[in-house]
Amino acid sequence: MIKVFLKRKIVPRIANGHPWVYGNEIAKIVGEDGKVLETPVASGTIVDVHFFDNQYAGRGYINQQSQIAVRILSRKCEDINDQFFYNRILKAWQYRQKIGYTENCRLIFGEADYLPALIIDKFNDYFVIQTIAYGIDQWKPAIVAALQSIFNPKGIYERNDVPVRELEGLQQQKGFLSAPFDTNIIIKENGLQFHVDIENGQKTGYFLDQQDNRKAIKNIVKGADVLGAFTYTGTFEIHAAHYGAKSVLGIDISEQAVAQANKNAALNGLDSICKFEARNAFDALRQWHKEEKLYDVVMLDPPAFTKSRESIDKAVAGYKEINLRGMKLIKDGGFLVTSSCTNLVNTRLFLQTIESAAKDTKKYIRQVTFKAQASDHPIIWGMENTNYLKFLIVEVTNK
Repeated sequence: MIKVFLKRKIVPRIANGHPWVYGNEIAKIVGEDGKVLETPVASGTIVDVHFFDNQYAGRGYINQQSQIAVRILSRKCEDINDQFFYNRILKAWQYRQKIGYTENCRLIFGEADYLPALIIDKFNDYFVIQTIAYGIDQWKPAIVAALQSIFNPKGIYERNDVPVRELEGLQQQKGFLSAPFDTNIIIKENGLQFHVDIENGQKTGYFLDQQDNRKAIKNIVKGADVLGAFTYTGTFEIHAAHYGAKSVLGIDISEQAVAQANKNAALNGLDSICKFEARNAFDALRQWHKEEKLYDVVMLDPPAFTKSRESIDKAVAGYKEINLRGMKLIKDGGFLVTSSCTNLVNTRLFLQTIESAAKDTKKYIRQVTFKAQASDHPIIWGMENTNYLKFLIVEVTNK
């Protein structure tokens, strides 16, 4: 087995369970003959990771073309083979069953399920896979075989049309990993039904991480006039109508998303209450403030706004602006429902941004609830990328 030795300063983070080893954290790589390797190791090779003092750290896959040179799969000296992946996927499924996520769930959440760079979403009897690192992509046949064995699914599809794969030396691609099937399916959530476009929808086709948070609006939307921005396919808005809202308007810049949102409203018999329009949220909220429109509840579920630490300030400015505009449209004593889906904007910074927006609009805010993502997206303390979603409801009152 090829051995990767870490620099001394890296010990605490890796010893505490973090699975990522960056290229600049490696002191040396030693071949099977005990000699230091001068040339890169073949991408995807399974290697043993050791601390500077030769203590064993774990076993994982290497890709020196990537900024993350090694991703640790196991802290044991165990074989990484087809059975290993079967066991990990089965254990993840057993965990979801224990916590009550069986029909639709994130079955594998990468590092949080000890399978770095692997995402598997379960929609009824259909599965969508993302393998976003070279090392995990090599095990795709074993992963598919495990899913077939454990679930006997109706279909498996890969959504590897993500730019991050190119940083790993992989091509973007999508397609069937099983016999072809109709990729437009219907799922159930909280007593409602939603169309899911596995092939062309965002990410894996549907945002499962907010499924619990969508229930959190139940009481505040009763009898309310509700506005939703960045609605995507209308899940929050349709929940609001289902929970007794008087009127619901959802806006999204994507014509395709709006068409599916209206389709979802009709599917649930709520299209008389819930309407969707294709609009730029920043422009629309600014215009409606000028027109003195007001709502009982404003819901904001914007995209990440940033994919890198270099643009965090720009992302924060975007979050502040959209929340500020949202607050200006809320009736005295109404509610703001707002989210951030990037771990690069941490909880403290997100809450400070909302507080700053409230001060600038001369509003008082009172926290109703604050949540993370649904529990089928488990959080591992010390792994920032597993703790990414912030969901906040506040009461907004005039000063």
